[in-house]
Amino acid sequence: MSLSLPAFRRKWSCRGYMSVGAAMVTVVLGFADGAEARKYGSPLDIFGIAAPGPRATVHSANVSGKIPLPRPRPEEAPKASAKASDEAPSGTDDKPSADKPGTTKPAEAAPPPEKQASACRLALTEEIAIAPSIPDIRGPGACGGEDLVRLEAIVLPDKRKVAVKPAAILRCTMASAIADWVRKDVVPLAASLGSTISDLDNFDSFECRGRNRVVGAMLSEHGKANAIDVRAIKLANGQSIGLTDRTMPREVRERVLHSVCSRFSTVLGPGSDWYHEDHIHLDLAQRRNDYRICQWNVWDPLPQVAPFLPAERPEEAPPREVAAKPEAKPEAKPEAKQGVDDEAAEKSPAPADKPAADGNKTQPHKPATKKRR
Repeated sequence: MSLSLPAFRRKWSCRGYMSVGAAMVTVVLGFADGAEARKYGSPLDIFGIAAPGPRATVHSANVSGKIPLPRPRPEEAPKASAKASDEAPSGTDDKPSADKPGTTKPAEAAPPPEKQASACRLALTEEIAIAPSIPDIRGPGACGGEDLVRLEAIVLPDKRKVAVKPAAILRCTMASAIADWVRKDVVPLAASLGSTISDLDNFDSFECRGRNRVVGAMLSEHGKANAIDVRAIKLANGQSIGLTDRTMPREVRERVLHSVCSRFSTVLGPGSDWYHEDHIHLDLAQRRNDYRICQWNVWDPLPQVAPFLPAERPEEAPPREVAAKPEAKPEAKPEAKQGVDDEAAEKSPAPADKPAADGNKTQPHKPATKKRR
């Protein structure tokens, strides 16, 4: 009996005959020739069930077959935490990457870059003014500013110092303009009066407020540290030049007016509004087309004699004629009526001769006596 394996597969199905699987395998193996037997590696191959083969060998990435080990940890390195060591992948170096800071050493905060000094700050040296720099002010709204100084004194060409009382907080450009005004304009004015300047009366400088201290008004240049109010200039001989004092000579005040209006963009004084009747406002506000405002009326000096007194009468004037009041004359009475009135006056008794109210008896007259106290 000859029966090949393919014919056996086509004729009989393996389903349902698993109980006699072993006997059929034996019969198949007995009648199969050597070529067919060598084609199937295991007896179960004829049923389509492959025998489990050996696992494929795992080839290491390393050609030599050795697993790379991490480098030994240096002694001076700090100990890493257990959690960090577990999360770190094996086979990596302990050196931190260039873009990430090391886990064992906190990153140091970079120092802020140094602010470069402005050209004004470099020009405003101690040979011109004592004005140390102060930090920038950031107030509510747009108050404050940058490149601020505290103007304490102005140094004259002869090394004398003019104190600013009290010290003014200003922008560097405004402080520089004040120093140039005092050094080049006020010093010659004081010399013409026979003295030298000693103090500058600072009425107001930086203050975060609206114009004229009106609530809700536009921000004043004082709020930007770009303005100063000057009330007087004091001399070394004790004299004080009040810029709005009408007792000062008009020529002196006009010289100050011309000097400030040529240097500052805004000058407000008497006549501008009633807020500036006792001081002079100076600022460097920037306007379109370099527009400037100079409103300061230099009033004439007050008269020495009070205006309500009469002026002295000149000698060449004619003498004054004093008009006397005419005396009141009695009205003329008719003669008949005048005669009747005279008779009635003669008949009427004197007040002392009148009888008493209680009778016809008259009381004797007693001389008046002075009482002693």
